[in-house]
Amino acid sequence: MSNHNLILRSLLFYFGYIASALLAGLLACCVGPFLQLNHRMKLFSLWPRFANWFLYLTCNISISIEGKENIPKDPCIIVSNHQGQWETFYFQYLFYPMVTVLKKELLYIPFWGWGMWLLKPIAINRKKVNAAFNKIKSKGAERLGSGLSILFFPEGTRNSPGNVGKYSGSAFSLAKSSSVPILPMVHNSGDCWQAHKFLKRPGIIHLKIGPTFFVEESPRAGAKAAEEWTRKNLEEIRVKSS
Repeated sequence: MSNHNLILRSLLFYFGYIASALLAGLLACCVGPFLQLNHRMKLFSLWPRFANWFLYLTCNISISIEGKENIPKDPCIIVSNHQGQWETFYFQYLFYPMVTVLKKELLYIPFWGWGMWLLKPIAINRKKVNAAFNKIKSKGAERLGSGLSILFFPEGTRNSPGNVGKYSGSAFSLAKSSSVPILPMVHNSGDCWQAHKFLKRPGIIHLKIGPTFFVEESPRAGAKAAEEWTRKNLEEIRVKSS
């Protein structure tokens, strides 16, 4: 496909993506406060579903999932590599009920961020490491006790396609102290929708969901095991996609 077509398709996608996000955020702020949390989650998941469908319609990017049977029925801690925006909205309706650990600045985005706040995320200040860690442990235990799974991006920031950053131990520390399993995931979204890049490239985003495991040893050992699993499977995914 020529760059001209890619530009037009990407432009069309962003127009619908941003306009629909603002509209969805506005409606969420108007309706959300009057709904219970579980009903908010179901209602607010309609926009991520639309965004993913619109991504396929405009940019011909489809999704392939392996290991969906590994998703447990009880609360767990979900850890995934982070390559761009796709996973931040797709996971919001793949998993239910679930909350996300995110940087607090995202909640300041007009309408969209305010709507996200209604979903009870764990918003942290990444510059204050100790305070962020303590908040994750206290609020995380509270969310898990309420029957909610928690999504972490343990790299802390987005990485370029093919790369995996060092996994922090906060998700694994919470998993051990709360006696809940880790659900590891890996995907290659950056091959189609790279962070900080305008063009969207047609293809298949492969998402692999691994088997759950409990953090039996130190949180650092659990983080290392998940990181190594992610590196190995990301390489296999990219070979499959090429």
